[in-house]
Amino acid sequence: MPAPIFGPEFQSALLDLFVWRRDVRRFRREALPEGTLDRLIKTACLSPSVGLSQPWRFVTVDSVERRQAIRANFEACNTAALAEQPNDRQHRYARLKLAGLEDAPCHLAVFADRDTQQGHGLGRQTMPEMVEYSAVIAIHTLWLAARAEGIGLGWVSILEPQQVRAILDVPASWIFLGYLCLGYPDAEDTNPELEREGWETRRSASSVVVRR
Repeated sequence: MPAPIFGPEFQSALLDLFVWRRDVRRFRREALPEGTLDRLIKTACLSPSVGLSQPWRFVTVDSVERRQAIRANFEACNTAALAEQPNDRQHRYARLKLAGLEDAPCHLAVFADRDTQQGHGLGRQTMPEMVEYSAVIAIHTLWLAARAEGIGLGWVSILEPQQVRAILDVPASWIFLGYLCLGYPDAEDTNPELEREGWETRRSASSVVVRR
């Protein structure tokens, strides 16, 4: 089968997808169509992985009790993070909505399984962290696939990994990467909320390139 040709129109639309991909923090409570999350996970599994190890592990969190436990863990971690902010940043930090845990209809935890035998260890002898990198690529693939359907994704990282593993009852060897909230965005913008709120400014591409 010949490879498809991705012409200028597709390339332009793909760039729009990158530009409009945002870390969403505010969601509508409207449910996603049935089967949507499973389909997005299936797309994420097309991602490249070291040695074809496919080390990503997705945990869909539907239990009200488990969601409440995750929310409590977030609130504890977020309170501690607020206290550590410099005085001149505490007000801005408190104003940010750092999780969609209350409104997002879909919750998805993502882990990397370093103990997986799939891939037979290829590419991991010198850089075992390639397992986690591979799982992160799967998250990004899912993120873009969701955005292409008008679905927002928020990556919640202000959580204590060991407690998350215990709450979700997963193997202790699984490495927690992030807790994802998915749903339809309450609002959309091409600029990150953190930039709009004056928290940080995006750097230019030229500022992060070193030429040797």
